[in-house]
Amino acid sequence: LSIAASDERVSKGRAAYSRHRDTLAAVEKRYGVAPEIVTAIWGLESFFGERRGSVPVVSATSTLAFDGRRGAFFEKQLVAALKILQSGDVAASDLKGSWAGAMGHTQFIPTSYQAFAVDFTGDGRRDIWSDDPSDSLASTAAYLSRNGWTRGLKWGTEGVGPGRSLTPQPGGPTFSVTSNFNVIKRYNNSDSYAIGVGHLADRIAGGGPIRASFPPDKYGLVKDQRISLQERLTARGFDTGGADGVIGPNSRTAISAYQTSIGVEATGDPSLALLQSLGG
Repeated sequence: LSIAASDERVSKGRAAYSRHRDTLAAVEKRYGVAPEIVTAIWGLESFFGERRGSVPVVSATSTLAFDGRRGAFFEKQLVAALKILQSGDVAASDLKGSWAGAMGHTQFIPTSYQAFAVDFTGDGRRDIWSDDPSDSLASTAAYLSRNGWTRGLKWGTEGVGPGRSLTPQPGGPTFSVTSNFNVIKRYNNSDSYAIGVGHLADRIAGGGPIRASFPPDKYGLVKDQRISLQERLTARGFDTGGADGVIGPNSRTAISAYQTSIGVEATGDPSLALLQSLGG
C-alpha cells in the first residue's frame, strides 16, 4: 500500500482523472465501472502511461516460451501476439510491452487483449499502445464488466462491515470487501493488488489515507522509521533512490554500502540499530 497509494501516485492519479474525466465518464456509462477504479488500475499497471514497456512483445513471449518454465502459457501469448499483428490493430514496430509481454496503458497480455480489448474511439483499431489511453481505459472497464462487475457497488472499505472481512497483515487494518473486490482479482489474482487498487481509487476520488496503523515489520521497524532510514542513508551519500518506506533493492544496496563503510557485516537488512547509528 505504501507503493500503491504513495503521495506521488495519488497526485498523478487525481491529475490523470481530471484530464480524462469525459472519457472515463463515457466509459462508466457504457460498462458500469467507476472511473476511479479504472484510473487506479491504470496507475498501478503503468504509472498512468509513463511505464508501458519497450520490449518487443513477439521477442518477449517467444523467449519465455522457449525458456520452458511456463512454456505452454507463453506459447499461447506468442500465438495471440502474432494474431494481433495479423489483425492490423498495431504495426509490428509498435507491438511493445513489458519483459513478460504485457501491453499498453493497463498491461493486457495478448490473450486478454484478444478476449476483452475494445475500439472505444471508433477508429477501427483496438489501440492500447497509443499515447491516447481511451481504448486502454475502456478495455479495462470491459474486462471488469465481463467478469462480473456490479455497477454502483464499492470494492470495499476499511473496517468491519457488510461483506467478507479481510486482514492482510496480522495486527494491521481490516477491510470489508464486496464481490467487486473479487472481480478486481480477476485482473491480478492477489488480495494485496486488489486492496491496492481499491484504496488508490478511494484516494483518487478524494478519500483519505488508511486510518489504522500497520505493525512493525520483521525487522522491528514501522513505516516512518523506514522512511527516516532511507532519508538518512541518502543524506550520507548512500542513495536509496527515494524515501517511500519500502526496502527494495536500491535501499538494500545502500544499506550494504553503509554497513561496509562502518566496518560491519554487509547484510543489506534494515534494523533499529542501523537507524540509531545514523542518528535516528
